[in-house]
Formats: sequence, structure tokens, C-alpha cells
Amino acid sequence: MKKTLKKIALASVALLALTGCGLSPSTGVVPASAPGSIQPIADLPDNATATVTSKSFTEQLLVGKIAVIALQTAGFNVTDMTNVPGSQPARELVLSNSANMVWEYTGTAWLTYLGHEEPVVGSEEQWQAVHDEDAGNGIYWGRPAPMNNTYAMAMNEEVTEKLGITKLSELRDLDAADLTFCVDPEFNSRRDGLTPMLEAIGLTRGSDVPESNIGLYDVGAIYSATAAGACNFGEVFTTDGRIKALNLTVLEDDIQYFPSYNMAPMINAEFHAQWPQVAEIMGTIAPLLTDEVLQTLNAEVDVEGREPADVAFEWMVEQGLVTEP
Repeated sequence: MKKTLKKIALASVALLALTGCGLSPSTGVVPASAPGSIQPIADLPDNATATVTSKSFTEQLLVGKIAVIALQTAGFNVTDMTNVPGSQPARELVLSNSANMVWEYTGTAWLTYLGHEEPVVGSEEQWQAVHDEDAGNGIYWGRPAPMNNTYAMAMNEEVTEKLGITKLSELRDLDAADLTFCVDPEFNSRRDGLTPMLEAIGLTRGSDVPESNIGLYDVGAIYSATAAGACNFGEVFTTDGRIKALNLTVLEDDIQYFPSYNMAPMINAEFHAQWPQVAEIMGTIAPLLTDEVLQTLNAEVDVEGREPADVAFEWMVEQGLVTEP
């Protein structure tokens, strides 16, 4: 799986598939921008180009548009190739330098692209492992953001007040009647899902947590079910905008059970060698991308129905990264 020749072959097949699908630049338009803390790159040629890609879900569209706006402000002629369907196609675009960068998740790279079966414990350690190994594939990884879009357990307001717990490990101190869960079928059965999570906490499924305490839902329905009190603990993704919109409280993963999915700029190494300033620009943005920020921005798109490009631009103006022209 990790052999270089096999990766090259897989990349070639994926690129042929992309070509066959007629992949084209995003039709979305980003607002015009003027310099803020992001300044034009000195001596950048007028014909300098950059292509940004992203996957097709809300969070990826938001950070993709942030990168597009940042690079156009820096002086590049930017091709916006955000909204690519699927993780692997987006990566293959960067591997081939058909796109120059994407914001990617360290856990996805380690477990899916690089083929490892176990995550590396610790956000910094996981990023470093990906940074080092993926260099052999012609990929440069910039510094990660603090946001970590991983699994978590969340409670509604009433349960938060009633149980008074804040950490995952504290589930072991609860009565069986309070250990009720809303999860999706995949998380219910996967080897790094619910059952091993309970074991890591010190609970046994079937005895400490009766099967009748576990409800199966579609991923999207879990948020509303948890908010409505169908269960005390719902499986969520930590940067989902519905956490804030429904006033859910996320339990701290103090046992470090869930893999780290911090986001970082994944840049084609050839492009990085030519324009190292791009990683520097993304390095000024990354520290601002926290779980709370992404929850807010995601909610503006998913809950309020706004356009990702507009939300991204307004946030960048608020942060002083760019200004209105």
C-alpha cells in the first residue's frame, strides 16, 4: 500500500478518472479583496498562477475560499478548483500539481492516504508524522491549525446541567440508566468506534451499557436527536456548526481516544519550492482556525444558508487578513 510505484499507479488511475469526469474550476465567485495583514508578494510576476482545490462539504468549501482570497490578495492569478467530490480526487490533483494546495486533515492523510492502521497520539505528533512521510510523495505540509474535526460526544443543555460532567472519562462514574447514546451505524460497528471507546473509558458494552441504551440514527439526525433528549450523549464532529446552533456541549477527550484531524495546508512540493511564501501566508491563517471559529462559520452556511465565499471573506476582513477594495 505504501510502495511508491503502487502510489504512482493509483494516482495515474485517479487522474484518468478525474479527466473522464470533466472536472472543472468552481463556478463560485469570491469577492474582490485588498491587502490587510496579507500583503502582495514582492517581485511576484504578473502572470504568476496558483490553483486551490477543496473537497465538497461546507468546512472544506470555507477554507478553500479562504485560500483563494488569500492568494489573490498576495498577487496570484488564482484558479478556484474548490468543491471536488471526494478526498482522493482532491489529493490526486495536488500530487500531480494540477492543483497546488488544499487544506487537508492530518488524520485523513495518515490513516487513508498513507495507509496506517493506527493513529499517532497527539495532534503535533500526528502532524509531524504526516509531514515527514508525505514528503516522499512530493507533498509539503504547512503548520496545522488548532481546529480538530474529529469525533466527540456531546450533550444538550439539560443533560449538561443534570450530569455535571465535562470529560469523556467521567462516563465511567455514571449510572447505567444515564449512559444512553445516539450514534450512526458506522460508528456503532467500526473498530475505532463506540465499543472500543467504551472499553477505553472502562465500560463494557452489554453490561455497563445495555444494548437498549444505544440508538442508531443517520449522521445528520444525531444532532437534533441529542438536542431533543433522545439520548444523553450524541456522536458529533467537533467543528460542526450544529453544535453551536443547538447549544450542545462537547465532552473533552481526556483519554485521547479519538484520532487527531487537525487541518493544515497540503502543498505540492514543486510549487512550494517555487513559492515558499504561500506556506507562510497559510501559516498566518492557520492559528486563527479554531474549533469555535469553524463551528461559527459552518453554522453561517449550514444553518443560515449563506454562501461560503461571502462567509470566508467577511471573516478574513474581521481578522484583518484582507480589506475591502
